[in-house]
Amino acid sequence: MQSFHLFRFGPSGDERPGVQLPDGQQLDCGSFGEDWGPDFFGSDGIQRLADWLGSNLESLPQIPADSRIGPAVARPGKLLCIGLNYKDHARETGATLPEEPVVFSKATSAICGPFDNVVIPRGSEQTDWEVELLVVIGARASYVEVEDAMQHVAGYTVHNDYSERHWQLKRSGQWVKGKSFDTFAPIGPVLVPANQVEDVHELDVWLKLNGEQRQSSNTRELAFNIPQIISHLSECMTLEPGDCISTGTPAGVGLGCDPPEFLKVGDKVELGITGLGTQRQQAVEWTRS
Repeated sequence: MQSFHLFRFGPSGDERPGVQLPDGQQLDCGSFGEDWGPDFFGSDGIQRLADWLGSNLESLPQIPADSRIGPAVARPGKLLCIGLNYKDHARETGATLPEEPVVFSKATSAICGPFDNVVIPRGSEQTDWEVELLVVIGARASYVEVEDAMQHVAGYTVHNDYSERHWQLKRSGQWVKGKSFDTFAPIGPVLVPANQVEDVHELDVWLKLNGEQRQSSNTRELAFNIPQIISHLSECMTLEPGDCISTGTPAGVGLGCDPPEFLKVGDKVELGITGLGTQRQQAVEWTRS
């Protein structure tokens, strides 16, 4: 099977599917006829794509070097998140590790490309960063046992779970309000198929702010691992192909600083996970479009 990573490129809202090869080549897969979205993942799309690449790889055009890279997954049905899921993050925020996963969601309208600007919301003084491993579901999951959960995973990518802490923690209601501003969910740059990740619970996770290391951990530190998360979520909702699950962030977020520190216009954020690629965003001021 040809090793490849999936990505999407082109203008926002009009992305095309592509693959990245081990040598770094990025190829346009528009002739495959499908985007990397729920229908693709729900119909054994990664294996079908691998078979198709075996016959068509040599004929695929390379994408232009200046192409915008879009979110690695076309609009999913759900973007679910797990809170307080790294032991060190719970310590820095003064929280007790939960007895079962803390679950919240982000609006899918927050999804953007991995190198797009992050827009600080109007009036915000508490926009925070959070590097996270994101899991993409590849097969419908309902009441899944822990030992079977990994069979439902299509692949993995990087997510920066941006948060506006005042809206998240001080204004009444669910966390979703502080998590769902536009550009608060950059996803990518690539989706790595699950069978190409040797051990997803042994990946370095890191983030830098203006070149200074702020987050550095490893997925072995997850309080609830990926099978446990999938099994738990499948007890209360059906997980569908293309659904995305962000698995929590380690210590080093702005809220945990003493005193707390948050993004300012002009700040540059860089983040990544071993084998899954690197993101970069610059913080910009909100303006009415």
